[in-house]
Amino acid sequence: MEVADGVIHVWMVDFSAITDKSLLSRYRELLAPDEEARRNRFLFENLRLRYLVTRVLVRTVLSRYVGLPPKSWTFAADVHGKPHILNEEAQATRLTFNISHTESLILLAVGSATMVGVDVENRRRRPAPLEVADRYFAVEEVRELRALAVKRQQDRFFDYWTLKEAYLKARGIGITIPLDSFFFTFPTESEISFHQDRCSGHEAGRWRFWQFNPSDEYVAAVCVQSCTTEPSALVKRLVPLVTETPFEAIALQPGYKVN
Repeated sequence: MEVADGVIHVWMVDFSAITDKSLLSRYRELLAPDEEARRNRFLFENLRLRYLVTRVLVRTVLSRYVGLPPKSWTFAADVHGKPHILNEEAQATRLTFNISHTESLILLAVGSATMVGVDVENRRRRPAPLEVADRYFAVEEVRELRALAVKRQQDRFFDYWTLKEAYLKARGIGITIPLDSFFFTFPTESEISFHQDRCSGHEAGRWRFWQFNPSDEYVAAVCVQSCTTEPSALVKRLVPLVTETPFEAIALQPGYKVN
C-alpha cells in the first residue's frame, strides 16, 4: 500500500469495542518493552486498553506502507513531544503521522514527506467552555461564535478547537504558538477559511484543512502542509489485524479558500 504525496490517510478505531481476549493478547505481543512498561503504569483498565490499541494501530498501519513487521518499528519524540519514526528504510523515512484520541475513539493520520496533524473531540460530553474562547481565541472567532444561536455555539466551539489543535500538532511546536495568532472563519457551512499573522513566518497558503464527523458525538479535524499538489484526505475505519472498511466522511470540509 502507498500513501501518495499530497494524500492523507486517516485511520479510525473505536477501541472500546475491542474485547476479544485472544486478539488483545496478540496486540500485547507487538509492543516494545518500554511500551508494555508504560501500559502497565496506567491505573485504569480503559486507559491501558486505549494505550495498547493506539500503539498497535500505529505499528500495524505503518507496516501497510513499508515492508516491515509491526514489532520492528522504532520511535522517538522531539523536544516538543511529537513522535517520529527512527527506522532508516527509505520508505519509512518519508512517512509522517499524528495521533489523537478522545473517549473511545482513536484517530491516526498518515502522510508522506509532509507535516500532518489530527484532532478529535467529543462535542456532546460537556458544555462548550465559551470562556476559553473569550480568553484565548482570536477576536474574529469570538465575534463569529457569539453571533450564532446558542444551540449552534456548542458545535462551533469544537469546530474551532479541533482545527486549532490539528494545526498546532502539524506544526509540532504545541502551545508555544498563541491561539489568537491565527484564526478560522466559515464563509459557508461547507467551507473553512484559514487566516494567519504574517509575522509568524508560516503563511496561511501553506496549509489545508478538513473536518468531518466520525459520529454525531464527535468532530475531527485534519491539517496538512500543502506542497506542489492539491492535497486530499481518505478516511477508513478499522480493527487492527481484523477488519478495514471505508468511511464516508460526513460534512467533509476542504479548506481550499485561504486569505
